Amino acid sequence: MTTPTHQGRSAGAPRSAPPTTTTRPPQRDGMVWVPGGTFLMGSDDHYPEEAPAHRVTVDGFWMDQHTVTNKEFAQFVRSTRYVTLAERRPDPADYPGAQEELLVPASAVFVQPAHRVSLDNAYNWWTYVPGADWRHPQGPGSSVKKRPDHPVVHVAWEDVTAYAEWIGKELPTEAEWEYAARGGLDGATYAWGDELTPDGQWMANTWQGEFPIQNTNEDGYRGTAPVGCYPPNGYGLFDMTGNVWEWTADWYQPHAETSHACCTLDNPRGGQRQRSLDPRMPNVSIPRRVMKGGSHLCAPNYCRRYRPAARMAQAVDTATSHLGFRCLSRE
Repeated sequence: MTTPTHQGRSAGAPRSAPPTTTTRPPQRDGMVWVPGGTFLMGSDDHYPEEAPAHRVTVDGFWMDQHTVTNKEFAQFVRSTRYVTLAERRPDPADYPGAQEELLVPASAVFVQPAHRVSLDNAYNWWTYVPGADWRHPQGPGSSVKKRPDHPVVHVAWEDVTAYAEWIGKELPTEAEWEYAARGGLDGATYAWGDELTPDGQWMANTWQGEFPIQNTNEDGYRGTAPVGCYPPNGYGLFDMTGNVWEWTADWYQPHAETSHACCTLDNPRGGQRQRSLDPRMPNVSIPRRVMKGGSHLCAPNYCRRYRPAARMAQAVDTATSHLGFRCLSRE
């Protein structure tokens, strides 16, 4: 449950942990207890879609300590014989006017350009790759066999909800996710405080260098990293920043138009259940959910969304190579 209260600015917010409002239940394997409380959600100091900063109260809940891994998702698939959306051929009836060559099992893969490109067009580095899916994150010929502890990617909204139902959990709301990501540091810029690299230490898997043509790899990883490689936040949660974006349960409801397309493949167009328009399929309008946390593709020169307040819209039928999820339990 989430309850909004009053608005406030992030710049003057206290850095103390919010009070516990519920008693901690018995320990659960692989999950961390996040005590309920009130916090300053959003920010008035960064991208317009994060404003206005406002107070929200959430009840306590259990959250997965890390994002769902390839190994964990494989257990779900073996048990249920589930086939992800990226592994299925799209129904032409759902995509009127779409080019026939696009209606094949495929998913969006980041492909680093060979030279400097315009940052105004995400298709300069995003490509729908036939055969790309959670087992083959870069497309045919790639594999997750040697990456069982990396976050599963190429999972669309219906895939993550199917997993959550199977395991008896839920997807977090945007407020629950952001509250958990802050780790008790109310109003702080990052999940660990107000400095990006305290004492020169990289605290998350992000992009260093000029995106999208140069990654200096200062944090030790290109692409996804195994879960838990970076320090946990104040609640003991790993990778709430960077590595992969994470799905939340909320429909995207923007407070303002986004400044640019960032890591999405669509354009914002008003409405409670925000619809997306792909320029290659102009007759298709698809609802979008909120994703949080940023990814290994977020960089200072382009997508500074490696912060708890950051939020982006994601079409529910779109899976990508930098988007995963984690679950929670309110029981």
